[in-house]
Amino acid sequence: MTIDISLDTVPHWIGGAAVASVEGPRAEIHDPATGRVIGTVVLGGADAVDEAVVSARNAAAAWADTPGPVRASVLHRFRVLLHEQIDDLASIITAEQGKTLADARGELARSIEAVDVSLSVVQQLKGEYAEQVANGVDTYSFRQPLGVCAGITPFNFPVMVPVSMFAAAIACGNAFVLKPSEQVPSASVRLAQIMSQAGLPDGVLNVVHGGVEAAEALIDHPDVAAVSFVGSTPVARAIYRRSAEAGKKVQALGGAKNHLVVMPDADLDAAADALVSAAYGAAGQRCMAVTVAVAVGSAADALVDKIADRARAFRVGDGAASGIDMGPLISAGALDRVRAALERSVEQGGRLIVDGRDRPAAGDGYFIGPSLVDRVSVESDLYRDEVFGPVLSVVRADDLEQALQIVNDNPYGNGAIIFTGSGTAARRFSRGVLAGSVGINVPIPVPISWFGFGGWGDSRFGDDGLNYDGYRFYTRSKVVTQRWTEPTPGLAPHFVAAGRQ
Repeated sequence: MTIDISLDTVPHWIGGAAVASVEGPRAEIHDPATGRVIGTVVLGGADAVDEAVVSARNAAAAWADTPGPVRASVLHRFRVLLHEQIDDLASIITAEQGKTLADARGELARSIEAVDVSLSVVQQLKGEYAEQVANGVDTYSFRQPLGVCAGITPFNFPVMVPVSMFAAAIACGNAFVLKPSEQVPSASVRLAQIMSQAGLPDGVLNVVHGGVEAAEALIDHPDVAAVSFVGSTPVARAIYRRSAEAGKKVQALGGAKNHLVVMPDADLDAAADALVSAAYGAAGQRCMAVTVAVAVGSAADALVDKIADRARAFRVGDGAASGIDMGPLISAGALDRVRAALERSVEQGGRLIVDGRDRPAAGDGYFIGPSLVDRVSVESDLYRDEVFGPVLSVVRADDLEQALQIVNDNPYGNGAIIFTGSGTAARRFSRGVLAGSVGINVPIPVPISWFGFGGWGDSRFGDDGLNYDGYRFYTRSKVVTQRWTEPTPGLAPHFVAAGRQ
């Protein structure tokens, strides 16, 4: 069964029902491929957030008392429905975010994987038991849910990031309030509807739309015990500080400058294929996109030529059309930002090998082609700033040690990759690089969901990361030390008192 969610006006989802006031602010939803308005979304402030948090708080205790296998069964039904609606959800993602349908389906596949992890909640929340730590004394531990948790999610993954958060939180017995990006609101409401159809009790998952006011109200709400965020580093740092000062658990994933080091002994064709896929896929709007190629020694010139040939052949257009490699950017503002970054890169000494601004405009959409800038200085704005667009910088290094130093000197530590034919070089890199996710001869080192995900340095602030790490983040440990001293029929009193005290 497909649940209808109209793009005309996207409502909040509170207490198991759509909520949209007749009056009140709205934001336009744009199709990035055409620039046209395709709908509106209701915008809430502190009042809407409070309504959602109260709904979650009222549902939290009963849901926490629900046995783990029962919670897992609801998530299993959600997984089945999610799989049945892949095509519909992919169309919603493409309409509002712009990525190709193939890329949207890939996002949904990773979302289903995140749900798969949540099905093992009983196994993951098992505690420990130590018998006879003193005379008649045993100690054991277990993990309990936090209560109400909140998620603030970005535009680039309208399904995968929310699901990675709320599937783990709900599996652990929490209620959840989600504030998605107002640029891509429809998928979140669809997900909440599907969860309701799967049997999730009303109020356990709520969705509130809004801007800064809604986000701050959610962070500051006294009944919210934990805050999860994915977005830019300045905002992640601010949310971390604000949440931590209020005594909340917080995981705040920020920006990135992911490097791919190419050694002279690497398969250069494979490296070039990996670079164009990782740098230009989804128009570079991924936190794990590769934005810097570190070309080592004699690999540099040939590698640049191979990347340029592939970049020029990249097919740019409406993500809903067939045969398209890359869709538009999310907004006119994003397009202006990427254009300005390319202009500054030339002013600061970079060699613009492929200029995406030369691609003909496709209607009124927010299109720009793949761009390649060689001999980028590590002091330049293009290298230091997160562009979040289809721009690949090439930095040159003399050897592996210099390449490793370049990567480690960068303040971000989300992902780092090496392409090489040498196991010794790969081991040196994987042990020495300062990054949370490391790839060896793979284009984007995003681990499967049974591992934790999150960067180092300025790429992550706060507690545990996403996916498997969510079981620790969305629960807290309780340790019980117990002794029973009441008389036991048939047991001599001296037996209880004997032994170590």
